[in-house]
Amino acid sequence: MMFPLSQKDDGTVKWTLKEFTQLTVEELYHILNLRIEVFMREQNCLYSETDYYDQKALHIWTTNDDNLILAYARILPPHTLYHGVKSARAKIGRVVVNKIVRGTGLSYQLMEKAISQIQERYLSEIEISAQAHLTHFYQKLGFAIDSEEYLEDGIPHIRMIFKSS
Repeated sequence: MMFPLSQKDDGTVKWTLKEFTQLTVEELYHILNLRIEVFMREQNCLYSETDYYDQKALHIWTTNDDNLILAYARILPPHTLYHGVKSARAKIGRVVVNKIVRGTGLSYQLMEKAISQIQERYLSEIEISAQAHLTHFYQKLGFAIDSEEYLEDGIPHIRMIFKSS
């Protein structure tokens, strides 16, 4: 397979965090490629991955030693106009894990890193639109259910909120 993960000298996973304007063309290509592979091909969600929110977001990911992106998420700062609504909460979205590393705990590490970045930068609550079958996963991270189930792109979702302690 395409391992090992890119690691720091101390053996921990090396995470990259960049604003849109800091992304290289190659990084953006690999981010969009993974999102298309998972959301459009695997989950059959036929909508554009270029939704104009990437320019406002922080992008967080890790790669393997061949620079293949293995886990990625985007962070929208609080007060970002998102689908016509401006919220005081930061948002984590487009959470995606390459199928070759699913079940390894990397998604949990990704979310922990995204949460810590939001807490350090914005000190705000965090909102996610979680796929309904992943509710328990997000609850283990400290998110609480904040809505009834709804359809987003044909997939059942639930709004969940993380409140800083």
